[in-house]
Amino acid sequence: MSRRQPPPLHALRVFETAARAESLSAAAQELSITHGAVSRQIALLEDWLGQTLFVRQGQRNVATDHARAFAAEISAAFDRIDDAALRFGKAPQTRIVRVNAQTTLAMHWLIARLPAFHASHPDVQVVVTTSSSADPAFRGGFDVAMRRDPPPRPEWQPYEKAVLFTEQASVVAAPALLDAIPLRRLKDLAKHAFVATQTRVGAWEDWLSAAGVPALRPVRFHRFDHYHVSLQAVIDRLGLGIGCTPTLGRELAAGRLAMPFPDVQVPGATYVTLVPRDADKSRPLRDFLTWVHDAANERATDLTPSAERSTSRATRRTHAGNDE
Repeated sequence: MSRRQPPPLHALRVFETAARAESLSAAAQELSITHGAVSRQIALLEDWLGQTLFVRQGQRNVATDHARAFAAEISAAFDRIDDAALRFGKAPQTRIVRVNAQTTLAMHWLIARLPAFHASHPDVQVVVTTSSSADPAFRGGFDVAMRRDPPPRPEWQPYEKAVLFTEQASVVAAPALLDAIPLRRLKDLAKHAFVATQTRVGAWEDWLSAAGVPALRPVRFHRFDHYHVSLQAVIDRLGLGIGCTPTLGRELAAGRLAMPFPDVQVPGATYVTLVPRDADKSRPLRDFLTWVHDAANERATDLTPSAERSTSRATRRTHAGNDE
């Protein structure tokens, strides 16, 4: 079977432009060619189709009804070609910053803020990969890593380290759980189950000591291997957890979590950025680092009025607990 010969593509583009602009002169101006060149391409296409596309009306050449319908089909086809070129072609103007972040920080802090970065840097694509707290080693290529800062590690020597923020930890809970089993005083904690994380050993003990009730014990402990799994268990009302700001600021602001004793807080993890010392500090990477550190300093924006009301209610509960 012989292949069907397509119509001349340049003539199709000129014709589509002229039909859309409803003027040969306007088409010539848009395409930066002469009026005569537009006329020749349309005549070529008319000859190929065996069909008149434009008719003379006064001083103007006007597309026929048949031509306007044909032009609509051609426009849709060109749109599909343009879309395919964007999806399958290489975008030379898109610059990439590869970020490797620990899962909890990526899920609850970084990703929620990326739209703001893209709004101010639309030509930079941020590619995020994650790693768990139990696996702090560096695998795969990245431009910047975001990690909890442990004691000095030999493998971190080739990286420039800068502090993002230090978390403040306190009890967090699903609001529905607090409605079912209220926390009016610190001793009410004993009516609840506690959710703990293997990668954050001692978090509950540190907070209970700071609250002045180190001997308090829960109904039961639920222990999970990763912090982001523990947080989901807390959101799903399995028990109380130890959560941190600003990492969980969005969950608190949205009402997915509440902090019933905000006056009792202990220092949590310190997060840092790590950039290979010998890396090419490209402009997109510099822009991302400036933005992410500025975002880390914008603590106040993590709380909305609804979260402030929740904190106010929790503060009254804390005062009642401290009176004991």
